[in-house]
Amino acid sequence: MSLKERLSKYYTESYIKKYGDRMAQIQGTVISAKVEEKTILWIFHKVTATLIVRPERSKAVIKCVYNKNRWFKKPQFIQVNQGHNVMIQGLKGKKGKENREIIQIMNVLNLTTKKDLIPVDHSQIKKAKQQVMRTK
Repeated sequence: MSLKERLSKYYTESYIKKYGDRMAQIQGTVISAKVEEKTILWIFHKVTATLIVRPERSKAVIKCVYNKNRWFKKPQFIQVNQGHNVMIQGLKGKKGKENREIIQIMNVLNLTTKKDLIPVDHSQIKKAKQQVMRTK
């Protein structure tokens, strides 16, 4: 293993050790999508996206929030509309905190338009879905 691979493996393992119990992945239909963009003095840009998602085969709804702050360059968020089928990867809130029901978005895969916030290999995701279907 090269040094770069070792560092990558170390960071991955430490991230999973720290946040492993809070990781969540939700797939469902978007009920509501709200994206707010704010600029402070033409220098500091903020994007806050709030998605309310109804998971497949469920009556419950889940609130998901994406926050991104950036200097000079405007952060981007993908186009998500009501009725789109999405897969959200993120972190659940900490237990005992007021936002424990909210999921902090790390990545959004819009399965309707085939776009994603952070590029991911979609063939890996499809294989994971098929394996789950075979075990049932």
